[in-house]
Amino acid sequence: MRNPRKFAYTIITTILITLIALLFLFPLVWMIASSLKPEAQIYNNMDNIKAFLPPFHINQWGTAYQSLLARFNILGFIINSLIYAFGVTAGSIIVNSLAGYGFSKFTFKGQKFVFGLLIATLVIPGETIIIQKFQIVKLLGIINTPWAVIFPSIAAPFYIYMFKNFFDAISSDVIESAEMEGAGTFTIYWKIMMPMAKPAMATVGTLSFIGSWNDYIWPLMVLTDSNKFPLQVAITNINSTAPVYMNQVMAILTISTIPLIIVYLFFQRYLVQGLGVAGNGDK
Repeated sequence: MRNPRKFAYTIITTILITLIALLFLFPLVWMIASSLKPEAQIYNNMDNIKAFLPPFHINQWGTAYQSLLARFNILGFIINSLIYAFGVTAGSIIVNSLAGYGFSKFTFKGQKFVFGLLIATLVIPGETIIIQKFQIVKLLGIINTPWAVIFPSIAAPFYIYMFKNFFDAISSDVIESAEMEGAGTFTIYWKIMMPMAKPAMATVGTLSFIGSWNDYIWPLMVLTDSNKFPLQVAITNINSTAPVYMNQVMAILTISTIPLIIVYLFFQRYLVQGLGVAGNGDK
């Protein structure tokens, strides 16, 4: 027989979660619906439910997008964002996994101190070192190049910590068996450890992609050529270029949001699993 108290708790919890979800979805729905409307309809429907509904005439849906693509080089900005995001993602997986593997499976003098120092940097806001990062990029002579956007965003203490926790969970017997078969250090890392750390790879890759795609301040600082701007930086210029149309603003925001939704939907399971393991690691 069903427990009435448990059943009531389930119903109340479901209702509350649904209401919270709707609260967060409303802006997204309004944004997409507004991007499909003619300019006048956005303001005419602000005070009723039609604000969250697209126009009934399907032939109007793509008008704002067509006008936007005609006015600005949107495809070029999207390509720039994808180059930066995939570059940061690939670099983050490789660099942070190597560091995590080293901290997990190798012993060296001062290991605990270095790792503790690494974890301590998690409390330092990124904005406090942005000037120092800019000076380093300038000394390297890579200002206004894709490398200036990609390189400083690759290494991250939290990602190293996450990979270390995954590698700690893998028995050292696996490494010893591989060494007995004649496998080298890098072979063990690449062909044995990395395939076993797919959840960590997916988590770090997803977070790196989202972080790079949403980044605004850093690309704005190191890029001087507007043709090299990622989409997030270009949005500011687009939204300040007269004439400004609200449906086109909503259209560009929708375009910038779609890749993030796709990435999250595909890697949601790995993301939750990876963050769960990171949260349960050794302190």
